[in-house]
Amino acid sequence: MNKLSPERRAAVIKALIDGASVRAACRMTGTAKGTVTRLLVELGDACRRFHDETVRNVAAQRVQCDEIWSFVGCKQKNVRPERAQHETLGDLWTWVGMDAETKLAIAYRVGARNPETAGAFVRDLAARLANRIQLTTDGNNLYLEAVAGAFHYDVDYAMLVKLYGSAAEEVETARYSPPRCVGCRKHWISGRPAERHVSTSYVERQNLTMRMQMRRFTRLTNAFSKKADNHAAAVALHFLHYNFCRVHQTLTKRNGGIHCTPAMAAGLTTYVWTAADIVALLDRPTLRLAS
Repeated sequence: MNKLSPERRAAVIKALIDGASVRAACRMTGTAKGTVTRLLVELGDACRRFHDETVRNVAAQRVQCDEIWSFVGCKQKNVRPERAQHETLGDLWTWVGMDAETKLAIAYRVGARNPETAGAFVRDLAARLANRIQLTTDGNNLYLEAVAGAFHYDVDYAMLVKLYGSAAEEVETARYSPPRCVGCRKHWISGRPAERHVSTSYVERQNLTMRMQMRRFTRLTNAFSKKADNHAAAVALHFLHYNFCRVHQTLTKRNGGIHCTPAMAAGLTTYVWTAADIVALLDRPTLRLAS
């Protein structure tokens, strides 16, 4: 890895965060596939550590949570038992908690869609907050126990349950399109959530950004992740870039036309990061936070 210059590293990372696949990044930068993959894994780990150390004591008011589906190796229905004993294959979910005001991705976790992952994700989210919040999730029942265990009901919590029509209404496209949303219901869970703020629109829009900016999340292609570690590294890189590098149009308008990222809006940094700043995390010593 040391053979790559900082400029070449930055070029590789720019390609990956702009939605190129690993092989496309190789062709664009003239870098070997193994080198690109190693850089992704090492930098992804550095991004994860930096997020864990930096995104703390967030003074959010309204937080939205959602999870987005992907898979590693093959879809769950195609996983062979003999391979499943030695590899992490099949469906994989990315759980995201976002501040609706600053658009900061406060917490994320890659794992299964089960009570263990849900609990770990919500506990991590709660540990990063500096105050009581209003929380909105979708109708996934896994959140009920997870939120109760992490916040001990000290949260203004509501669920937004979407109602869907039949996917068979459009026979030709039903295979590739989700059922049409025909309405939604807001369910009070705890505290006193303001009804007008019960929404998951911002975090769902961030899910679209994930599908567009990470090639391995794109549907109906062969660019899906082949290893769970590589997938997790790509997710960590995405959220570091999303929080610290990606200029948000709404935040920029609110900031008087000055370019603004979610991390700037949340007070975590004072400037827009570049790909070179991300690469520099590889040479950054690990911080030790006081317990």
